[in-house]
Amino acid sequence: MRNRDISLIVIGLFIGAVIGGVIGNLLAWSLPEGVVKDFFLTSLTFDIGNDSAGVVVIDLGIIIFKFGLAVDFNFTSIIGLATSYYILRYFR
Repeated sequence: MRNRDISLIVIGLFIGAVIGGVIGNLLAWSLPEGVVKDFFLTSLTFDIGNDSAGVVVIDLGIIIFKFGLAVDFNFTSIIGLATSYYILRYFR
């Protein structure tokens, strides 16, 4: 990935993670309850913020600003990231 722009790499990996998340949601809808469904849907969530919702709240009296970021990784989103990396790496 020497000659690629960093924005193309970030956008490609982001799209791969989103597609993996969509596939995970489709699997959640179609699989019956059990170990396989738990395996594909168990996720790790990373929050940036100071409360349980992952939101930083700045209350100025008149205006309230809320900032936050939450990233949710599951098995299918990792597969989507790996697939997009493969596509970016080997198909120039």
